Amino acid sequence: MEREDLGAKEQAKVRTLKVLFEFVGLKPEEILELGREFKAPNGRAPNEDEIAAIAEKKKERSILLQAASAKLTKEFREWWKQGEYRFRFEADGDHFRIWVSDDKRPEEVELEGRSTGLQWFLSFYLVFLVESRDAHEGAILLLDEPGMSLHPLAQKDLSGFFDGLSEKNQILYTTHSPFLIDPDRLDRARKVYISSDGTTRATADLREAETDERSQKASGYAVYAALGLTVAESLLLGCTTVIVEGLSDQMYLSGIKTILIGMGKITPTRELVFPPAGGAKGVKVVAGILSGRDEALPIALFDSDTAGRQAAQQLASSLYADAKDRIVAVETFTGLKDSEIEDLIPAELMAQVVDRWQRGPDHAFSDVLSAGKPIVPQIEAWAKSNKIELIAPAWKVELAKRVKQAMLARNAKPLPEEYVKKWEELFNKLLS
Repeated sequence: MEREDLGAKEQAKVRTLKVLFEFVGLKPEEILELGREFKAPNGRAPNEDEIAAIAEKKKERSILLQAASAKLTKEFREWWKQGEYRFRFEADGDHFRIWVSDDKRPEEVELEGRSTGLQWFLSFYLVFLVESRDAHEGAILLLDEPGMSLHPLAQKDLSGFFDGLSEKNQILYTTHSPFLIDPDRLDRARKVYISSDGTTRATADLREAETDERSQKASGYAVYAALGLTVAESLLLGCTTVIVEGLSDQMYLSGIKTILIGMGKITPTRELVFPPAGGAKGVKVVAGILSGRDEALPIALFDSDTAGRQAAQQLASSLYADAKDRIVAVETFTGLKDSEIEDLIPAELMAQVVDRWQRGPDHAFSDVLSAGKPIVPQIEAWAKSNKIELIAPAWKVELAKRVKQAMLARNAKPLPEEYVKKWEELFNKLLS
């Protein structure tokens, strides 16, 4: 039991141990009772039957602790990827210890002697999984700078752990770490900053202007760094890399990738990443950097508008002169002249999102949508006629974020088969 004279650290330890016992299905008093030595008021020695009973209790305790150790080891490995950790519980009289070993360090060390990150993750993992049951089922979890003691790869594992928890619990957390931001799901990110009136503002517009330039860079830096990490992963981690023109292209393709994998249409053997080049002209620069990773040049995916065609032609006559098959044009899969990545998305879905986003115009975009024509120029013309200011490239990024959310939220609602086939053809080319 916790006592008032215990420090905060000791209280946290006691609480974690309580939760641990509940998690593995043990009762502390039962384990301790099974391990007690024989004591008699008059100091007499135990007889043979009493010795045998004590030995049987210790054997039972050992079996329970082994089963509990195996359960924690197995379930913990599903979430923590930074090594194959093995836990062993030991009860000695009134004392309980947790011993930890792993594949790189087979010698056992008490949990308190392991890294702060491992201790933090184990404590959080146990406390949340146990307390989210019963009375706290479906609770909203609010976290401030989680995983500060974890190294970068462990923070990425924590992000994956949160994805699993979010299936049953809504999770909101603040972070300054790019490793806790999923570049494939920037639609879930919100930028928080101090507005001109001194209030705190949270916005889904990651490009929204702030009070001053320094503030703008500060609150948005983690997101920009997360995007940069996709390029670093391409360089260092052996991913399949497809260079795209901009952030909106990355959002659409990462969403489509998730859908196709979920449908069983593609099964990538390596992580497929889409580093944005900051425009068609930037593709050559990024390709030059990434080509140092191995002999094969990364695939470069271009829109088939004027800027995309020109950039693709320049790349084919220079860096990709001997690898023209690594240059891919959107038009090949849309079958539509001057098409862009947006034309790989069902036009009706795009129109619905545009109308929900830009509420108020006298004429909805859905009313003027013309099938069989590139959709981006249509959106721009509709916005101009309704006096809606669209600032490039921010408006395309915001639309991509909203469309991606809509696609992923459809779940059981089938997407048009004609588009799924186009996506399959495109991704089979990207993965070839």
